[in-house]
Amino acid sequence: MNTTPLGRLRRVGILEGISFVLLLFVAMPLKYLADMPMAVSVVGMAHGVLFIVLCYFLMEVRSEYRWSLIKAGKVLLAALLPFGPFVIDRRLKEEDEATRQDHQG
Repeated sequence: MNTTPLGRLRRVGILEGISFVLLLFVAMPLKYLADMPMAVSVVGMAHGVLFIVLCYFLMEVRSEYRWSLIKAGKVLLAALLPFGPFVIDRRLKEEDEATRQDHQG
């Protein structure tokens, strides 16, 4: 999964999606319901770093695969929505597999 630019984008997308879900459904409730603001600080920082890495890999994929701005924008929009990265990963996986087959055969 990590051997292609698209594979790296998928991997960081899943990690970013997990961090977003943890931020929204674990860290935020801990902050406001259990008075534990440190949870948001830690998970929020990890999520922020992963989002920046996702943006970097998205620019790399857009250049390498000659994606349109609209196609890249859909991936970016998915990263902004809870569970979005998991939904769009299926399409990215299909494209990654098709690209690998094109290069092999």
